[in-house]
Amino acid sequence: MDVFEVVAEPHRRAILAMLADQARQAGEIVAAFPTLTQPAVSRHLRVLREAGLVEARAAAQQRIYALKPDRLAEL
Repeated sequence: MDVFEVVAEPHRRAILAMLADQARQAGEIVAAFPTLTQPAVSRHLRVLREAGLVEARAAAQQRIYALKPDRLAEL
């Protein structure tokens, strides 16, 4: 998967910008995009994860997403 194609999508860029400050819960990310459905945001997060730009960790019942700075450095 070409990382430039992944980052070209505006919602994915916005998610990356959100995560630049700090790691966030999936629910926070979904809430930040009221025009998108939860499944749509989840698909964007999955694409970012598969491209290696973000990582997800489980914290009880929640997923916490954070940037992977080493992969972003390649951009």
